[in-house]
Amino acid sequence: MTRFELRASASLAAVFALRMLGLFLILPVFAVHARGLPGGDDALLVGLALGVYGLTQALLQLPFGMASDRFGRKPVIVAGLLVFAAGSFVAAAADTVWLAVAGRALQGAGAISAAVTALIADATRESQRTKAMAMVGGSIGVTFALSLVLAPLLYGAIGMGGIFAATGLLALGAIAVVRWVTPESPPILPGSHGDPQGVGDDAPRTRFAVVALEPDLLRLNLGIFVLHAVQMAMFVVVPAWLVERAGLALDAHWKLYLPVVLLSFALMVPPMIAAERRGRLRTVFVGAVALLLAVQLLFALSPTGLVALAGLLLAFFAAFNVLEASLPSLVSRLAPADAKGTALGIYNTTQSLGLFAGGLIGGVVQQQWGKPAVFVACAALVAVWLAAAVSHRRWPARQRSA
Repeated sequence: MTRFELRASASLAAVFALRMLGLFLILPVFAVHARGLPGGDDALLVGLALGVYGLTQALLQLPFGMASDRFGRKPVIVAGLLVFAAGSFVAAAADTVWLAVAGRALQGAGAISAAVTALIADATRESQRTKAMAMVGGSIGVTFALSLVLAPLLYGAIGMGGIFAATGLLALGAIAVVRWVTPESPPILPGSHGDPQGVGDDAPRTRFAVVALEPDLLRLNLGIFVLHAVQMAMFVVVPAWLVERAGLALDAHWKLYLPVVLLSFALMVPPMIAAERRGRLRTVFVGAVALLLAVQLLFALSPTGLVALAGLLLAFFAAFNVLEASLPSLVSRLAPADAKGTALGIYNTTQSLGLFAGGLIGGVVQQQWGKPAVFVACAALVAVWLAAAVSHRRWPARQRSA
């Protein structure tokens, strides 16, 4: 990667990670904290406080992505961070669960994911784009692992209000990063490598329906929905199984999650190199989906013991990381040049819907049919995705570094 590409990718990965930190930090502690608030004994209301973040993101990712195509990436990202910070400060002041719900909804309304990934796509060559997206995917994994470690410590030191306030302050700091560290988008010139079909300011813009209904983009959007639905549904069950089947106390789960996530990053490197440098993107991508299916089927057999559960989690995160890096890269490379933000807005909308649906699926299926049935449901979703991935038609040509 060039210095320009590395600077753009690293700074935007940090901004993306900050957004996910706002989601992840409260997961290990909010349910306990809510018991001391009016309305905190209502499980549905507590669940709404956790999930409404993803719902408002889903509703607003597409408008933010489309706005970034018309008004520029950076102004939209800054506006979204301001909304996110406002939501953080509302949640920090919450003295009822309803006010916490409002703050979380406002946090999610700063839906900048599409604009961020579109700016990464603008700032990187196709041969380097998957690396850049891998930095974003890696930042999400590291943020998740760190949140499991930091959340109980921060809650004890500064409380839930302090956690939300710190998140708001970091969002304001991220605005400074976007303003002075992240480079500007390179201009798209008619006939350039970023505008291969000669799309200029005066040319007709690609219609929304063309982007939304393109078959391979639909397959990729199905993929990100399934990937994050499975992630959320799994973690309705996995923490309890680590206690019940592996004898690992809840406050010690980070000791498993952290090394598993970090090792999974190392395991993703060889397949990503094979995908990009050796022209094996289809094989790696379909293989990762197949591995994800195998993990769900093995979890459905109700494994017991720390080694078995740790091994399955390692395989899950290895597949997850490969797919998390590949999916947005593929969307950005297959979308029309003048509609990357729109395509990534649709993509991020389905990602957020997957997060929201996964928690719902996990809870409902577990309540009705038990914990192993959650993984059967996940396996069914992944099987549908695998069929779609096998039928994917357009795979980007092998790229070489310039």
